[in-house]
Amino acid sequence: MIVKANYLSDLRFNLETWKRELRFHFNEMDTFEEKLEEIAGREFGKKATIPLENFQNRIMIEKDAISKLMHRCRNKMANINNADYNENIDGRLQNEQNTLKDDMRTYIRMHYELKEEMMDFFREWL
Repeated sequence: MIVKANYLSDLRFNLETWKRELRFHFNEMDTFEEKLEEIAGREFGKKATIPLENFQNRIMIEKDAISKLMHRCRNKMANINNADYNENIDGRLQNEQNTLKDDMRTYIRMHYELKEEMMDFFREWL
């Protein structure tokens, strides 16, 4: 039972870490939206407007992805909190976690690619 409690504690730690990271990224996207609005207000023309609209769309898509990942984290946490401590550790919760882990890895990679592109855009237009 102690092993199971430690196992579930480790899974909870991962989920809480991911949720904090997702909240940070969501707030970061809000900040980037504000900067894009600042650039839009400067009337740079189509050369800035086209990539700006592209970034705005990508931010909306990213925020949607963040919301979906947060929802999955909450559901996973509920599964962990409802786990039967008398049940054998069969890896079921860990296997579910691995799918989420892979999706988080993919999301984080894509987030930093978007962030890098946006920072280059800001460097050019701010």
